[in-house]
Amino acid sequence: MYHSYSDVELTILLKGGDLNAFTEIHNRYYGILYSHAYRRLPDHEEVQDILQELFTCIWNNRTFNNLNPNLPAYLYTAVRNRVLNFFKHSRVKMDYISSFQKFAENKAPAADEEIRLKQLVAIVEAEIAMLPPQMRLIFEMSRNEQLSHQEIAEKLAISTLTVKKQVNNSLKILRVKLGVYHFMLFF
Repeated sequence: MYHSYSDVELTILLKGGDLNAFTEIHNRYYGILYSHAYRRLPDHEEVQDILQELFTCIWNNRTFNNLNPNLPAYLYTAVRNRVLNFFKHSRVKMDYISSFQKFAENKAPAADEEIRLKQLVAIVEAEIAMLPPQMRLIFEMSRNEQLSHQEIAEKLAISTLTVKKQVNNSLKILRVKLGVYHFMLFF
């Protein structure tokens, strides 16, 4: 009986809550809408989900839905919009995943890690400051200015053996005071 009804009649019955009218609209347009959506989105499961959501929405909003007299145009537009929303959502999801991957690859230290690193640097600098003056000067020239033992010896007018011994002694002192872990982190 519902096969002979026009789209306008089915729409009126649908607004009144007639489940048979809804079933007829579903049966009449599901295949066509499926083909229409599948041409734009060749994924069977996604197309089925889109149509399921569309028909669920039509039924749930049947009293509020302003289904115009041209039911096929309404349905095609609704499917097209849902396919476009799918692509838009997919792009947002891919952008998020890409952003997350870039963040993970960047391996930038976390804020608390940076704070701990700054605190550790301050501790190391304080320990270096407590070295005897000549030893500290030689150590800083070696590590901060990256001068060779020969260059330091020439600048300070001392032997390279003295420079080497002073650098080694300062490293031993720092190793003891800072512990092996902190020492290996910096030197």
